[in-house]
Amino acid sequence: MKFYASEKGQGLVEYALIFVLVVLIAFVLLPLFAPYLTSAYNMVINNL
Repeated sequence: MKFYASEKGQGLVEYALIFVLVVLIAFVLLPLFAPYLTSAYNMVINNL
């Protein structure tokens, strides 16, 4: 399989875009689930 010079950095760019997408999703979902995570954490700590 031959790679052309213009496609050399394409894999790195794709991985960077996937990483950015995952980070953005995490920043959107974390505030939504924060109350549930906090209550679950407190329940575990109180039962120790």
